[in-house]
Amino acid sequence: MSNNLYKRYNLYEQPVAQRVGRAKPALLQLLTFALLIVLLPLLGHAQATRAITGKVVDAQATGLPGVTVIVPGTTVGASTGPDGTFQLQVPTTATALSFSFIGYTTQRVDITGKNSVNVTMKDDAQALGDVVVVGYGTARKEDLTGAVSTLSTKDFNKGTFTSPDQLIQGRTSGVQITQNSGQPGGASTIRIRGNSAVTGTGQPLYVVDGVPLDGRSARPGLNTSAGDSPDSNPLNFLNPADIETLTVLKDASATAIYGSRAAYGVVLITTKRGKVGEPRFDFGVSGGAASIMRRIKVLNASQYREALTYYGAPASNDKGQNNDPLDAILQTGPLQNYNGAVSGGGENGRYRLSLGYLDQKGIVKKTEFQKYSANFVTNVKFLESKRLGVDVNITASQTREQLAPITNNGDFRGSLIGQALQWNPTDSLYGANGLPISRLGSTTINPVAQQQYYDDHSRVTTALASISPYYKFNDWLEYRALVAVNYSTGSRRTSIDQRLNIQDYQRFGYAAVSATELQTQQMTHTLNFNKKIASDLNLNALVGYEYTKFNYSGTGLSGRGPANSDGSAIGFGTYGLDYTNYLQYSNPSGRLISSFVDPVTELQSFFGRATLNYKDRYLLTATLRADGSTKFGDNNKYGYFPSISAAWDISQEDFLKVDAINQLKLRVGYGRTGNQEFPAGSARSQFVFQANNGGLQQTTNANPNLKWQSDEQYNGGVDVALFNNRLTLTADYFYKRTTDLLYPNIPGFPAAPGGSSVIWQNLNGVIVNKGVEVLAGITAFDSPAFGLSFNANATFVKNNVSGLPNALIIQTGTLSGQGLSGVLAETIQNGQPLNGFYLPTYNGINPTTGLYNEFTPASYVGNPNPTTLAGLSTTARFQKLSLTANFNGVFGNKIYNNTFNSVLNVSQIRAGRNISLSEYQLGVKESLANAVTPSTRFLESGNFVKLANVTLSYALGDLGKVFKGASVYAIGQNLFVITKYRGFDPEVNTNKSSGVVPSAGIDYTGYPSARTFTFGVNFSL
Repeated sequence: MSNNLYKRYNLYEQPVAQRVGRAKPALLQLLTFALLIVLLPLLGHAQATRAITGKVVDAQATGLPGVTVIVPGTTVGASTGPDGTFQLQVPTTATALSFSFIGYTTQRVDITGKNSVNVTMKDDAQALGDVVVVGYGTARKEDLTGAVSTLSTKDFNKGTFTSPDQLIQGRTSGVQITQNSGQPGGASTIRIRGNSAVTGTGQPLYVVDGVPLDGRSARPGLNTSAGDSPDSNPLNFLNPADIETLTVLKDASATAIYGSRAAYGVVLITTKRGKVGEPRFDFGVSGGAASIMRRIKVLNASQYREALTYYGAPASNDKGQNNDPLDAILQTGPLQNYNGAVSGGGENGRYRLSLGYLDQKGIVKKTEFQKYSANFVTNVKFLESKRLGVDVNITASQTREQLAPITNNGDFRGSLIGQALQWNPTDSLYGANGLPISRLGSTTINPVAQQQYYDDHSRVTTALASISPYYKFNDWLEYRALVAVNYSTGSRRTSIDQRLNIQDYQRFGYAAVSATELQTQQMTHTLNFNKKIASDLNLNALVGYEYTKFNYSGTGLSGRGPANSDGSAIGFGTYGLDYTNYLQYSNPSGRLISSFVDPVTELQSFFGRATLNYKDRYLLTATLRADGSTKFGDNNKYGYFPSISAAWDISQEDFLKVDAINQLKLRVGYGRTGNQEFPAGSARSQFVFQANNGGLQQTTNANPNLKWQSDEQYNGGVDVALFNNRLTLTADYFYKRTTDLLYPNIPGFPAAPGGSSVIWQNLNGVIVNKGVEVLAGITAFDSPAFGLSFNANATFVKNNVSGLPNALIIQTGTLSGQGLSGVLAETIQNGQPLNGFYLPTYNGINPTTGLYNEFTPASYVGNPNPTTLAGLSTTARFQKLSLTANFNGVFGNKIYNNTFNSVLNVSQIRAGRNISLSEYQLGVKESLANAVTPSTRFLESGNFVKLANVTLSYALGDLGKVFKGASVYAIGQNLFVITKYRGFDPEVNTNKSSGVVPSAGIDYTGYPSARTFTFGVNFSL
């Protein structure tokens, strides 16, 4: 604008009288006063602010975009730009800024007298290095005296998982996690510091956000003439994407606070919380496919024809076709996974709402796992002092499964995988009409027909809700209450078509519907004291009361299709409807109606813990819990579970103030825990209604002296951190002694009059697990451009049984299949490991006759419990690209290959079934007259090393102004396994229990393991 033009329009160069025209002075004064009234607050505000600039970076000094920067207690705030920088006008009275970002710890930074600040954010994993979740609270890592391992999202296995226990498989010492089968949603076996379960499952206690779980799944079981179905994982209701940390309490000094339920260790699961800051939406989507990881080698069609001649089997067994029966029932299973979460809030109220959907098709056709999940968490503070608050956590989910007829204990006809392995590869799978061949009256079942004519669907709906109000009387005294309900209901509908040639159901058909209901109610009160009671002495103390109530009930209805008056079949027919939709049409004489309700179990507990910290180097922790349980006998209503542990942080001593040593801490501890994992009401006389006439039958005798199983554990450990924490080492020695073993029907006690009842007793006997566990971490390089780190763990454990009554040998490990009825392969007896294999020794085959050489009589021949566990994880990072690989291994254990024993032995070829390739290539012609004899021939090494996970990810960063922190990734799971074991996977544990006594290390026609590839993207808005 020219000067002339400026002068032309610059009214302030004109006389006042000309600018206001004819306005009167009074009006001018009034307008001026009104204008000042309006502008003064704005001017005052403008004058009361100052500029603050800065930059926010992560641990690698990379700028963090989208970090929320606010002045605490106000709405004044901003977000960092793409390079992490920010600029903000703050009130002159402001003394601090708060920095928050999802996945990082909220930080408060002093800005007094400063115009610029630089902030390095700590991710949650770093924060958890300072604070660790323990029983009924948290503790500084420096204050821990027990054996505790904590893993966060940074440490978790990556991939598609149906339950959170899979996140830590192979990642921490002392913990063995075995997937019992490859079925999506299938159960796992978890052992912490060895196996000590004579009855029950031996699984750890799971605690989700302070709520101990029941440990059972509400999915109804199924027991047909074909066998029992494998269990479902009780943790399936949780979405792994909602998990913040998993903490494993391993020794008794850490677990004794959970008393009579902590004998097998405790796993604390903490879900994610909202972070202070502007509302934020996080979204992740992934998809992929799974296929069989490893096949069992059986004869193909040409090899089968050769074998018919070789063994002199009937030539008519050659049907002239060329089929792969296993391939016919398998598929490449697609999967898709979606997770979204909205979170945010201020310092006085935070929230997080997440939704998830998982659809994973199994590698066996007509198998599927679907999960719909939701989680809502809010943390709100009240009053001007903000000392009153409440935490609310609601988790809801529904899982739907389509299950295959793959059973734990079916005979040679009863399991789909066994049928596929032994189906004649020269025989047809389909008839001329395009339908699967099903030869009624034959005992050989076409796996394709079994798959098509069998339907099994389950649905489990679970809700876990808790509300926890608290009040902080001051900075060192807090009261907290927790009220929680865990409710789960399951339904199952199963049908077998009358066209399938299963002996009990052919021409009739079969249908079953069932439902179960699980409910746990909990109320907990705690008072926490944390204060310096002297200049160098801090006391952290906790006292509490807890009441828990357990309910479990169920109903079922099953039946075969209708029959004529002479008993001949009419059957359900083939109307295109599932048989469960008209079960009322079943044969009344064969209809079975069942229902049950467990006696209500109540648990009342009093507990306390005190930790003394003197000069941050001398630590002493003591706990005591008293559990009163209705499961115990009248004379043992309460059990008492103490522990004591101490630690000395030598690195805090003046004589060891060395820059290279960040930590050197010694720990010792002792504690006693219990186990009450036995059926509700077992200490009392119980009766059931008989199925047919409604009469009463006694099932248990009362035992007023029955009490909890006792576990004592000693622990000694050392924690080392060197060179600015680039090298870390944790090592522990443990000695665990289990006594008062729970067992039913001990010899010498009479059965109840008129019934087949048992009596539960505490056996004299001792199970010892002792060993060493080591966890090491190395950060070789850590710069903004490049990083390389390694984490390794190893556990060495020895198991032994002693002190049992003379001549008492507990048998378990039920073998299945034709010719193996009533055979038990494992024993619990003095001088041997738990579940030791007790079998005849195989001495080869006579090359002249082809018959077995004489077997050596049965004796202890192998240990199903691993003596060594190992895990290795490595992460390499270059710029925005990172690669992580995880290996795990198991050594020193044996697996009994029940599949090869009963399904694939050479005698099967005589009946027109297939056999294993390795038996055919044995080098000695085996006689088909050999009996199906259990022996060490089928006892194989369970050693393996598995590349369990490889993750390649690339951080895209911000994409425009909408998508923040985007990343893409590719994940491979179960890529390969190195092993000599001949089955699908040496990581297997089929449930072959005998009554209530569990088995270990037996493999029988299980669902094959899958190799999975997943591709996905994560971003925030």
